[in-house]
Formats: sequence, structure tokens, C-alpha cells
Amino acid sequence: MAYYLSGSLIWGYTMRGSEFAELKAFAAIVEERSFVRAAARLRVSPPALSQSIRQLEARIGVRLLNRTTRSVSPTAAGDTLFARLAVAFEELEGAVADVHATRDRPAGSLRINVPRVAAMRFIAPILGDFQRAYPDIALTVIVDDTLTDIVGGRFDAGIRLGERLEKDMVAVKLSGDLQMAAVAAPAYLENRAIPRHPQELHRHQCIKFQWPGGGNLYRWEFARGKRALEIAVEGSLTVNDTELMLNAALDGAGIAYMIDYQVRPWLENGKLVRFLEAWSPSFPGFYLYHPSTRHVPPALRVFIDFLRARRNE
Repeated sequence: MAYYLSGSLIWGYTMRGSEFAELKAFAAIVEERSFVRAAARLRVSPPALSQSIRQLEARIGVRLLNRTTRSVSPTAAGDTLFARLAVAFEELEGAVADVHATRDRPAGSLRINVPRVAAMRFIAPILGDFQRAYPDIALTVIVDDTLTDIVGGRFDAGIRLGERLEKDMVAVKLSGDLQMAAVAAPAYLENRAIPRHPQELHRHQCIKFQWPGGGNLYRWEFARGKRALEIAVEGSLTVNDTELMLNAALDGAGIAYMIDYQVRPWLENGKLVRFLEAWSPSFPGFYLYHPSTRHVPPALRVFIDFLRARRNE
């Protein structure tokens, strides 16, 4: 009779978990030349081990072991099977070892989708150090200000503001709450009254922001106590990039409305002036998010750890 192992088939039947256990039991007995020692190695009782071998022999219709009260040895058929099993088990152990190695030396590809503002804040500062720490990870960062479906786009993870997270995602907090800031250059405000109420913005040149991908214009959001306002600001300049908005504000083109940390250095050196701060509400900050799965890929796990470690420095 021909004996063979091919994929998950042995003698033409599909291998189930119990059948794989029986084959492991058989191999252990041949290696130990003893039911008692094999049972101790597999942490089962000798009667249970004997039952496994009887089931295996009954299933394939071939006697695999010669048993006496003093010894146990494989039959000719058992020798043939064991020779093939030894190779198969060695391959399986090598595969498991390779997976364990990736825990200590993560490798593979990692695709991240991230808006520009988050890319500059969280990703750009770590790129060099991350690549030096994990040279076997092929990292792809796609800067995208649209609300891309990361699953459909075959991304491993993305970064997004907390208020825009999808509910079925695992979220890892990257920043504290944020706040918007209305700012303008001193040169722009020199001959103009500083707005004290959001409605007074209608008297000013505001730098409008259009959502990328041809989306709608952003309506500036304000809140104070229980009052909330959305202002469709007016102005002759429209952009779809926050860096361009910042440069325009610094150049005196009008009022910009941006996340506070984006403009903080220019507030500190006096190149921008902030106002309407009491009307600027806080909102959830940035989160890295990824699909809910039982096992996080090693490359993604170390990337998350790297981001969190830098956040805490």
C-alpha cells in the first residue's frame, strides 16, 4: 500500500485536529520506543495514548506498531509513515520558529493611511528612527485627507481624528484633546477690529478651506457654553491644504482657522495673533486605528509601540 502526505491529506482523507494529534502520538511513540515515555512527553495518560493509536490504525486499516509487554517498535508500514511524518513535522516546526522569529525581528509590509496634518505631526518625526530600528519592515505611508476606507484600500491602519473614527475599529490614542484657533498676522489686523464674536467674521477676509477630493467648504465650528455656531465664512481665497492656509495667514492674506498646535510656534514668536479663544471648543484628538482582529500583525504592533513611545518622551 502506498503511504503519502500531501497538504492536509493522508491516505485520501482530510485531516482533522484529532487525526493530527494521533499522528503526533504515533511519532512520539516511535521516537521514545515506549508508550509510558511518550505519554509523559505528550502529557497524556498511557491508556489515552493507546486509544489514539488504536483509532489511527483502525482509520487507515494498517498496523503501525508491534507491541509486547517489554517493547514497542514500528512495523514496516509504521517505518514508512514515520519517515514521512518526520519530514513534515520538521517543516511545521520550522514554520512556527520563523513566526516566532518575527516577534523579535518584525518583517513584512505595512501600509498606513494618514491625513497630511497627522503625517507631519506623528509620522515624519519617526521615519528615520523607525526604519533604522526595523529595517525588515517595508513601510508605505499614503498621505490622504479624504475619509478613505482602510479595509477597502488594503491598508493595515490609518490615523484620524477621534470624532471621525468608525465604530468597528480598534483605536489607539495618539494625542490629547485638540482645539481650533482663529488666527491672523498683525499686518492683517493693523487697521481692522479684532473679532470678538464669531458672527463678526463676516466683516473679514477669511481663508476658506475646501475638503480634499472636491468636497464642501468647511463651515467654521464654534461653541461657548450651550451655544454652538457654524459659520460659512467669506473671503476671496480658498485652499484645500492646511500648510498653504498657514502660509497665507502668515503673509497677511486673512484669518485662518486651524488646529491650535499647528499655529503655536507662530503665536509664541508674535507672527500670528489668536482671538475668539473662548469660542473655540475642544474635540477628540488623533487616533491610530485598525480593523478589529484577534492577532495584530507584528509589524503593526511595533509601529504602534513606536508611536506611543515617542508620544510619551
